Amino acid sequence: MKAQDTYDYLRRARRDLWATLEATPDEVLARPVLPGQRFHSIKDLVLHIPMVEDSWLHEDILRDTPVWENVPALVDAKDGPHYAAFPLATLLDYWRQVEASTLDYLVTLTPEEEARLVTVPGSRGEERFTVHGLLWHVMVHEMRHTAQISVLLRQQGVTPPFLDLLNYLPTV
Repeated sequence: MKAQDTYDYLRRARRDLWATLEATPDEVLARPVLPGQRFHSIKDLVLHIPMVEDSWLHEDILRDTPVWENVPALVDAKDGPHYAAFPLATLLDYWRQVEASTLDYLVTLTPEEEARLVTVPGSRGEERFTVHGLLWHVMVHEMRHTAQISVLLRQQGVTPPFLDLLNYLPTV
């Protein structure tokens, strides 16, 4: 599959996830169910997913301003356990804006752009990745965290949507 095809799957699966989240009581989404320092609630993960996409696309690949800097409620946003009190609508509106920005970028994607090297600071100094590799990193990252959200929903008595790729593939 091409990156654009996989991103299309993510977009369609998001709609089902978002509908489930919107139908879930806020106390379930805000409940601190994860131990540790980075994330405590489903809402923390709901913000983390698009923030990672926004950061990789805008700060690293495009070297421009991330979307969150134009969302007043998120201007000073940091990754971590801070978003339980945020309205879900604010978090999903931001995710929609990130998605729109990513779609604008993906329609311009050429083989040359996918092969372009991006240098980023890493734990071992500067590291270089292809745009193609970074896009796949972002998409797999989302898949892993949406699976985590699904498990957390189920543990709290909410039936998560069926997000398997098979559910979104065209039949032939």
